[in-house]
Amino acid sequence: MAFNLKTRIWQTGALDWWAMLDNEDVYLGTREFPLPPEEGDEWHVKKTGDLFKVIDGEICRLGNKPYLGEAWLKDSLK
Repeated sequence: MAFNLKTRIWQTGALDWWAMLDNEDVYLGTREFPLPPEEGDEWHVKKTGDLFKVIDGEICRLGNKPYLGEAWLKDSLK
């Protein structure tokens, strides 16, 4: 078990993180993927808009919504 997760995860040579969720390869992101992933961590994948959270040692897909950027960045550009 990598990182004490029940979910099978791997990193590609391009530094992308992937997981096997419901017998499907799912993109978890690159820089947005928490290292090390711990219980309760949540992240939003910029490229796909997918939302994930670590619950009971498993990576769960919470849903999908467009990534609109970081709030702190938008505030600093005003």
